[in-house]
Amino acid sequence: MDLSGKSALVTGASGGIGAVIARALHGAGAGLGLSGTRVEPLEALAGALGKGAHVLPCDMRDAEAVNTLPKHAVAALGSVDILVNTAGITRDNLFMRMSDAEWASVLEVNLTATMRLCRAVLRGMMKARWGRIVNISSVVGVTGNPGQGNYAASKAGMIGMSKSLACEVAGRGITVNTVAPGLIKTAMTENLAEDQKARLLTQIPAGRMGTPEDVAAAVLYLASPAAGYVTGTTLHVNGGMAML
Repeated sequence: MDLSGKSALVTGASGGIGAVIARALHGAGAGLGLSGTRVEPLEALAGALGKGAHVLPCDMRDAEAVNTLPKHAVAALGSVDILVNTAGITRDNLFMRMSDAEWASVLEVNLTATMRLCRAVLRGMMKARWGRIVNISSVVGVTGNPGQGNYAASKAGMIGMSKSLACEVAGRGITVNTVAPGLIKTAMTENLAEDQKARLLTQIPAGRMGTPEDVAAAVLYLASPAAGYVTGTTLHVNGGMAML
């Protein structure tokens, strides 16, 4: 999984999963552009990683900022060979109560910003005839989940979009894949009540929640030269929660 000489842009790097993905890519030798909305965690991560890590804050709700983020990454890194779209938000509500704003904000950040970033890095990847795009979806993008109609729609849309893009660019040495995590141990899931955790674990044959490292391992593989013949696929990391 040697990524020496490659440069990666990771969004959502100020969050738990994004930060671990960034660590994995850096550990394999990639230069890094660390993007997120919270500057302090990004700077702490860049300081911990050391050489080759650059902080590139961006608000995924800001279309202009999203469109220019890859340019800032190229200025800092020289190129964007690998794009990992990890940034995402939730605005949960039952469908009959969901506001237009709750729907639109989740689609804007989770799906439209991902599209904009994919589009913006393509020209450089096509010129280099090499590129890796890995989009972080979710098991609920395939199974659905009550109260998450907007989130599930955004993650399902990401899968369909990634497959369509994969068809378009495969001949240029660019792969486009998604990773769909299941129940992952993060700050958010740690806030669940013990009875909620116990109930959820009964749905997972592996008998445990996943870790950010489980997700990062999948991303590292798909970003590496070893996955050069893998494109348009969704790698499910869910401990058997949904066997797809």
